[in-house]
Amino acid sequence: MTVAPPTDPAPVSTDSNRPVWRTALTPHWSALLLLALAIAAVMSVLGVWQLDVYRSKTATATAGRAAIPAVPLHSLFSIDAGLPASAVARRVTVTGTWASPADQIYVSDRLHEDRDGFWVVTPLLLNDTGSSATGAVMVVRGWVASVDDPAAKAPTGPATLTGGIASSEAQDSSGDVNKTRVLQSLRIPTIVHMVDYRVYDAFVVQTASDPSTPTAGTSSAGLTTVEPPSPPTDHAGLRNVAYAFQWWIFAAFTLWMWGRMVLDAHRSGDPDHQPPNPEDASGTVSA
Repeated sequence: MTVAPPTDPAPVSTDSNRPVWRTALTPHWSALLLLALAIAAVMSVLGVWQLDVYRSKTATATAGRAAIPAVPLHSLFSIDAGLPASAVARRVTVTGTWASPADQIYVSDRLHEDRDGFWVVTPLLLNDTGSSATGAVMVVRGWVASVDDPAAKAPTGPATLTGGIASSEAQDSSGDVNKTRVLQSLRIPTIVHMVDYRVYDAFVVQTASDPSTPTAGTSSAGLTTVEPPSPPTDHAGLRNVAYAFQWWIFAAFTLWMWGRMVLDAHRSGDPDHQPPNPEDASGTVSA
């Protein structure tokens, strides 16, 4: 019986020792990388565009809120109610009579152009509080460098004012009540113990006065105007933020898919991702 001569073993492929970067730099994968980068760049730009749309919508909505005409204070909430969040920074009008000069207070440690000074806060007894109860609202009339400044003199008589609503500050200044009328913070819970009438749970930062009021021209003359609180940011178009992140996730996924495909091709020993040769796969048959 004839014995077939032994055949040489097939050469062992050395593709497993090939660095991954060599596979990635082949023409096939380099071209796909350029395509993936182009697609990811377009998706990234679309994400930035969606974020710009969100910022534009937010700015427009916030500006629209700031442009809302001033309304009477009692139309937003009454003296019996707490300050609603929706009323903060709203422009309002108040009409009444200045309270006793002895009820005026000062808030210390207030900066204006890098100068330390005081806010002058004067109660205005209101004609209408939105309920049957009478009371006042504390009006931040302006800033002075010293409590002895003649401009800080408390006004008298009737007044109609326009200003922005401000809420109480967090710092507690109740320890100052029995010492002086100079407080360290602007807080309604502290001020209610310093007057004999009810006060609104809010401050009005004065921005203007009605010139037809007899004492309007002298009520805050010489005081430096305090900037009223800015309206809260109206985050309109939050859906566009979600769209932006969606595009950025798609961009990252595109690059991840390219890397995954390169790694799969490298592990399979087919760096160029070419289909197998049918002749190599069929082999030869001896007679």
